[in-house]
Amino acid sequence: MRDADIRPDQASEMREALGHMEELDGRIARCELELHKRMEPYWDAVKLLCQLPGVSELSAMTILSEIGVDMDVFEDADQLRGWCGLVPGDNQSNGKKKSTRITRAGQYLKPLLVQCALAAVRSTQEDYFAIKYRRLRQRRGHKKAIIAIARKMMVCIYHMPRNGEAFNPSDYERLKSPKPKREPLTERSAIELLRGLGYEITKA
Repeated sequence: MRDADIRPDQASEMREALGHMEELDGRIARCELELHKRMEPYWDAVKLLCQLPGVSELSAMTILSEIGVDMDVFEDADQLRGWCGLVPGDNQSNGKKKSTRITRAGQYLKPLLVQCALAAVRSTQEDYFAIKYRRLRQRRGHKKAIIAIARKMMVCIYHMPRNGEAFNPSDYERLKSPKPKREPLTERSAIELLRGLGYEITKA
């Protein structure tokens, strides 16, 4: 559309919309600046969480704003995951479990962790969670696999600030280079193996 084709009323509406967008951008920038100022005493914890694949600086600050940096207020990582709404709901009747849907807790954190999990499984620089996601997806489907990754990330978020630990999963090398599963050696397979090596085997 050429400038000459824009009516005066349209031009006024566009200027008003542009001014509104600029105002919103300014408010967002001021909020982020204030957030950085308030998170300055906890910056070490923010930097630790930023080591997690899929967790940006803003995500780390938002997470810590919700849960704090003192993990001793939670009994363990499972309680934190429950507080964030990332555990199956306890829906039982007569000892029978009716549903495995996650709880409705964590109104703000749960969607954020899911977004972080989605970013983590797409990461090309750090594929730890991507490998776990692909294996889980084969058995459980995309949605359940993403929630499972979000849970695993929440466990890391619990331990890293609590212990001052960098992100260094102990099973990473095993994930990247899994050992082939060995079939149990039976009498029949042992005989076939020996025959394959050239031995003449006869059963007594």
